[in-house]
Amino acid sequence: MSESRRDVLKKFAGGIIGGAALLTLTNKTSAQTKKEPQKPEDPAKKYKKYAKVDPLIRMEAELKEALKKDQQKWVMVIDLRKCVGCHACTFACIAENRLPEGMVYRPVADEEIGKYPNVTRKFFPRPCLQCDNPPCVTVCPVKATWKSADGIVDIDYKKCIGCRYCIVACPYNARSADRGQNTYLKGFPASQGLIVGQEVLDKYEEKPNYEYVKKWVRKKHESPIGNARKCHFCRHRLKVGMLPACVTTCIGRATYFGDKSDPDSLVSELIQKPNVMVLKAELGTKPQCFYLT
Repeated sequence: MSESRRDVLKKFAGGIIGGAALLTLTNKTSAQTKKEPQKPEDPAKKYKKYAKVDPLIRMEAELKEALKKDQQKWVMVIDLRKCVGCHACTFACIAENRLPEGMVYRPVADEEIGKYPNVTRKFFPRPCLQCDNPPCVTVCPVKATWKSADGIVDIDYKKCIGCRYCIVACPYNARSADRGQNTYLKGFPASQGLIVGQEVLDKYEEKPNYEYVKKWVRKKHESPIGNARKCHFCRHRLKVGMLPACVTTCIGRATYFGDKSDPDSLVSELIQKPNVMVLKAELGTKPQCFYLT
């Protein structure tokens, strides 16, 4: 039987509608499969997730991000309101850098305030301030010390002749001379069964340190003995993505470290505070260790 004109028109209209629907579905699926390029994550949002956790976790994350860049600007911020005078930073630095007797890179000064019985104490840690205009550099006759692009003032122990001009020139007393002393353990007994026996401890003192990412074995008349030495923000730790020893051991979380060139870093936030200050700003040395008071 031949189809009626009405049936033919119905089939034709249905085919057009079905084809249009299929074309729309195909176009929609094609659009979904095309992935738009992802925008880089906003650093400010990235660091906000660390707002309610230990600042060490945020600083470690920022350090890893900073090491991905070609250039950094390392600075330190110390909150004097949080320092409790425990000296953990001092001893951590001594242990990390195997400093000899009489040498301290990060002393903590303390001051008694008030009159008995209403007295309190104020504590003041003082590492090398890594000045942008360091007087210790200009006086060195052999150019053994210089300001690095990453903000740290370095010393080349092989070039240093031990004249100590830089020690005198530093207005912050942040440098000291390695006189070769190694007598922390003098007088300890050499007794069997004692882990603190003289022989065992002598071997400990002879272990090398790794300042400026180099291995230094402590031997008589060899560097760093006879050289000027100072804090270097634990450069050997930074290279492998670790914060300076003084930062990680601060029980009050009073010490902060990071990349100043990152405007979203924790240290960049802190140095914008109204209560920030630097030591002896009038000298024009431009210290890169900041204090919160």
